[in-house]
Amino acid sequence: MIASTKPSALEMEAIAARHPHLLQSSTKTRRRIFQVGLGLAVYMVFCWWFFSIGHVLANANWGIAGTYLADWVSYEVRPEIEIAPDGAMSVSYQRNSPLGKSPNPEWVALEKQTVTRTVETPAAAAPSPKPKASSSFNFMAPNAALGGGQGATTEQKTAATRTEEVVTRAVVSFDRSTRIEAADRLVKATHAGETLMMKVDGAETVTPEGPLPHWATQKRPGEKITLSFGATGWAEVEGDGVSIRNRFFGWANFLFDTNSPFFGKSYGEVASLIWSGDRLDPTRSNLALAWDNILFNAEWQHLDVWTKLLQTIVMAFVGTLFASFVAFPLCFLAARNITPNRITNQIVKRFLDFQRSVDMFIWALFFTRAFGPGPLAGISAIFFTDTGTLGKLYSEALENIDDKQREGVKSVGAAPIAVQRFGVLPQVLPVFASQALYFWESNTRSATIIGAVGAGGIGLKLWEAMRTNSDWENVAYMVLLILMVVFVFDSISNMCRSRLMGRKAH
Repeated sequence: MIASTKPSALEMEAIAARHPHLLQSSTKTRRRIFQVGLGLAVYMVFCWWFFSIGHVLANANWGIAGTYLADWVSYEVRPEIEIAPDGAMSVSYQRNSPLGKSPNPEWVALEKQTVTRTVETPAAAAPSPKPKASSSFNFMAPNAALGGGQGATTEQKTAATRTEEVVTRAVVSFDRSTRIEAADRLVKATHAGETLMMKVDGAETVTPEGPLPHWATQKRPGEKITLSFGATGWAEVEGDGVSIRNRFFGWANFLFDTNSPFFGKSYGEVASLIWSGDRLDPTRSNLALAWDNILFNAEWQHLDVWTKLLQTIVMAFVGTLFASFVAFPLCFLAARNITPNRITNQIVKRFLDFQRSVDMFIWALFFTRAFGPGPLAGISAIFFTDTGTLGKLYSEALENIDDKQREGVKSVGAAPIAVQRFGVLPQVLPVFASQALYFWESNTRSATIIGAVGAGGIGLKLWEAMRTNSDWENVAYMVLLILMVVFVFDSISNMCRSRLMGRKAH
């Protein structure tokens, strides 16, 4: 039976008396950990106060953020109900409606009637008399009105009687619990079990009948009333009409736009036309026509987006490749153990510092002004920045090599170039290649950012879509393409680096 070797309390006290530094170091370590933790806590509190994070979070408009996120995965159909002073109505849609040139959705129900109505129309303005030429000096300003209002125009209106078909009642159904009904200069909105009646005058004023529910807002009496229905959409009620924004999940017309002969057809109908249907265009097959309609989709611009994405990939690859080639010889001059000449060593190091100290974004702005917008500016920005960074990393790898291998090659009388070739390169080439591959994958993301300042690629296309503040589904499409490319390149880069370093890829 093995006796217990655990020291007793008396033995522990004797050890502590003989070696007090052991307990003191443990106490100091705990004290330092506490001090570091306290310092971090104080710093976080300071940041919370200095940047007013609590105030920002409390006053943030989370509703707008939610609307932007919904715009990424949905689209809006926007019927406009115009209300005349006599109560007659008309319904129109936005110019580029996702429903096509003649929209007639099931969720919009209209009751029409042929009526005879008197409509005021602007009269043709009579040409103003040409002023007589005068040689006398005039203190009046040029083109100033003279005498009894000469030069001033007053809008003349004439009444015309028409017999036409008008909308007398319109019902827009967002979903089962949300709908808007307009008739007889009254607008009725129903949402979440509540009903709001609004009276419009056909001109400028809208008046709610009763208190506003939580989903309706009006800044001042008589002004427009905004109705927020959450993810399903929203609407604005004004004195002369109702603007509807009905939201639907998905990306409208992703394959075929409203001008395509395949628009509005189901996937089965499109497949049947491509496989065995009569030619829609006598000059080419239905398959070629469908592919052409997809590439040149006016709403999504697939071909242009894919071309710009390819430009981004080429920018990242060419810029990183040239940077690796230039950084390779410079790193030998910057490494202290390879180039003992201190002046040469310092000059090259300062040059590399200069290149990498200026951010890629700033270089992109500079080269965009120098070369104009395009991929050349992006390639140059990546090349300049990465030459400095790779040169420094390569030189540090050279300074950390094992000199035994180099000394062994020297001992057999090899020339200096042979010493570098056989004593140095085998140690650092896998590291060089691994770092270059990582920068290639990283620059694929960076090329998207610098493209936004005019350096070409999909970044510029992405920035243009964001500036409109309405094409967020196009933004989501391009972001997904960028993510896919980054994921693919990251996997390829990891696999190549693992093979170079002699490890299995995970």
